Amino acid sequence: MPEQSNDYRVVVFGAGGVGKSSLVLRFVKGTFRDTYIPTVEDTYRQVISCDKSVCTLQITDTTGSHQFPAMQRLSISKGHAFILVYSVTSRQSLEELKPIYQQVLAIKGTVDAIPVMLVGNKSDETQREVETTEGEAQAAAWKCAFMETSAKMNYNVKELFQELLTLEKKRNMSLSIDGKRSGKQKRADKLKGKCSIM
Repeated sequence: MPEQSNDYRVVVFGAGGVGKSSLVLRFVKGTFRDTYIPTVEDTYRQVISCDKSVCTLQITDTTGSHQFPAMQRLSISKGHAFILVYSVTSRQSLEELKPIYQQVLAIKGTVDAIPVMLVGNKSDETQREVETTEGEAQAAAWKCAFMETSAKMNYNVKELFQELLTLEKKRNMSLSIDGKRSGKQKRADKLKGKCSIM
């Protein structure tokens, strides 16, 4: 199937058991399962409308294990946007995102023009190891967006994907406006060069 310009490849990373698949399945299918089934890699497509056009979200749900580094690198190189998920009940799961974030930086060169969302999942749980302020601080350090979610309670799940799309569109729109400005500026410069004082 040929790739289309309005396809957004969103890659979901995080340690095993943080709820990556639960978030994706809650968003795509509206379902939640209590049992934990480890993922190797699954891809879901969700067609959504945005600004009177159709966008296809291609969501890659990656493995939580470190057994497949080549798959991880490929997912990063092909991805347009990234969701980095940790569980608020596990400080270790937040720590495990750091090398993944570094790899995104290494492969993409910069994340300035790439939507990245740090997500604290399982916000419905009472046994927290990571406070909201810590997630916000990590997101600020990484210059990315932040949100807490609960796949179980369906809290902020749709909002997460909508926010990611909004980030994508904002960046695209701002780039095209800059492009138009520079084009107008070039035309203005040409006109200046051809103008003569009468």
